[in-house]
Amino acid sequence: MKQLIFIIISILTFSQFASAQNSIETLLTEIENNNTTLSTLRKMVDAEKMGNKTGIQLQNPEVEFHYLWGDPSAIGNRTDISVQQSFDFPSAYAYRNQIADMKNEQAELEYKKQKMDIFLQVRLICAELTYQNALRAEYQKRQENASQIAKSVETKLNAGEANILDQNKAKVTLLNTEAELRHIEIQRQTLLQQLATLNGGNEVSFEETTFQTVPIDNDFEQWATQAAVNNPVLAWLEQEIAISDKNTQLQKAQSLPKLNAGYMSEKVVGEHFQGVSVGVSIPLFENKNTVKYAQLKNEAAQQRETDAKLRFYNEMKTLHTKAIAIQQNITQFREQLSLQNDLELLRKALDKSSISLTEYLFELTVYYDSLEKLLDMEKELSITGAQLLIYS
Repeated sequence: MKQLIFIIISILTFSQFASAQNSIETLLTEIENNNTTLSTLRKMVDAEKMGNKTGIQLQNPEVEFHYLWGDPSAIGNRTDISVQQSFDFPSAYAYRNQIADMKNEQAELEYKKQKMDIFLQVRLICAELTYQNALRAEYQKRQENASQIAKSVETKLNAGEANILDQNKAKVTLLNTEAELRHIEIQRQTLLQQLATLNGGNEVSFEETTFQTVPIDNDFEQWATQAAVNNPVLAWLEQEIAISDKNTQLQKAQSLPKLNAGYMSEKVVGEHFQGVSVGVSIPLFENKNTVKYAQLKNEAAQQRETDAKLRFYNEMKTLHTKAIAIQQNITQFREQLSLQNDLELLRKALDKSSISLTEYLFELTVYYDSLEKLLDMEKELSITGAQLLIYS
């Protein structure tokens, strides 16, 4: 029988967890479709990607036409036509295209980073909302119990078995419970409005009372390695280094001579000259220090990536250590709390006058405080887990 009860409880717990997880995932999908910030950012990214592909092709050709009147008129008029096209060193065009592709990948990583930030914000709000929902369910039970106690004390007062002080205590307990319920509802509506704002102004229903917690892997190093791969900020910095490297190669290519070629025609009375023109631009002054500047930027990008990786590792290590500690604390606290879960016997003792109302309320407060402490720890674990597992 004990094994059967344990199996039933496990199934119910897993069902609640799966329901909460599906609820949040469904909400995230809805918000991704409706969030105005992401919609605006998507258009900005598309525009930026188009901009990165602009201005990287050949320069515009130049066409000139000259019509010159002769003086004296006997020598006739002169007509000149010139068509010219300038060329950078051929490898420069390849580097520009590669840099444009890399910048487009960076733009997508920026979008991914913003989406992750919004999803994290949603998960944090859902953790707080789950906490408030659980509190509301708990305080509804407390209100019902406080109402029953108040009626019981009033009956005892009429029968001469209680005094006016006991009645006042019961009334104050009921009033405090009702006031806390109203405060909880205010908090819930505020959080629901925040979710609606993130959902493009569309109302959101979220009634979960069970926290979505994912077991934290004890092997931090393996998890951190995978998380670093999924981190769009670190991926963006890696792309920045690759872009800096390509830009260095581009500057070297632009330091090579530029060519121009074209067609020229000259007509005068009785004569016509035409042929090709070829020229070269020797970069003596214009590109001075550009290669050195690009190399220094590359070094700075590498240093920036090293710093970001170190900070990311330390932040995740702190969160991981905290999550493991909270998990252990919750397990121990829940086991100890289950030994004290005997409110029914406590109520029977009060009804039989084995304990006073003051003693009953004191024991009840201790138990209620313990329940709220457990909820606080579960909320903290849910928040820490959301921050920790954002890159999973």
